[in-house]
Amino acid sequence: MKEQFFIYNNKFYESGTPIISPSSRGLRYGDGIFETMKIANGNIVNADFHLERLFGGLALLQFDVPKHFDRDFIQKKIGELCDRNKHSKSVRIRLMITRGDGGIFDPENHFPNYIIESWQLKDAPALNSNGLVIDIFQGSRKCCDDFSHLKSNNYLPYVLAALYAKQHKLNDCILLNSNGRICDTTITNIFLIYGNEILTPPLSEGCVAGTMRRWMLEKFVMQGYLVKEKVLNEEDLTNADECFLTNAIHHIRWVQSFRNKKYTNAVAKKISDYVRQTI
Repeated sequence: MKEQFFIYNNKFYESGTPIISPSSRGLRYGDGIFETMKIANGNIVNADFHLERLFGGLALLQFDVPKHFDRDFIQKKIGELCDRNKHSKSVRIRLMITRGDGGIFDPENHFPNYIIESWQLKDAPALNSNGLVIDIFQGSRKCCDDFSHLKSNNYLPYVLAALYAKQHKLNDCILLNSNGRICDTTITNIFLIYGNEILTPPLSEGCVAGTMRRWMLEKFVMQGYLVKEKVLNEEDLTNADECFLTNAIHHIRWVQSFRNKKYTNAVAKKISDYVRQTI
């Protein structure tokens, strides 16, 4: 196996190299945010959406962002890592930013400390042939506040939902918000299809502001279909014609079943084909 590298604060390290201090606020408190991005043929898919979310999150979390730490810098470092790892064509990128060392009341500073990792991806089929099996994770509720839409390093509700899914032989789990309504899933946003309407919860419901979710709301234009935000609950899951999940890596994946409810995928396939031709 060829040697792989990651970048930590401008330096290359071999994969597995320990770099985090025990006093890291990211380790202690989950103080930071992350982005998972896909590179296709040398370009970050939905780069503007990813970088806008990233820098908006840094501002909301009150980081002191140096002047040089801008969009061009981030994209340059991602490119350097892909070159070093000889990753090309289709690549998964994970960028994590933490505040660095210190206690909860006395951080050493508010500068962004960053880690970039890359993985080669295999070419994916147009749409998953086997539909996903999902359920609701009842062990946690997401709050709906100013921070709920961020991809926060404090990811515990999603981690536990993923563990629940694995233990119960599910492909994914839905998280509910503090009002008991549909929020999102462990690594995706959720969409329900009712006739010609394609529905997803608004950010006010506590879901992560996914880049593919935003693309669907702002860029998706397919004749005969309307994408819009709507508050959704468990009853909507059982009444929907179809269900699909979105994220930056897989784009669209269709859901086959939620408990006893079985979904078709005729529209999801059309949407998947449209996305592949457009993005």
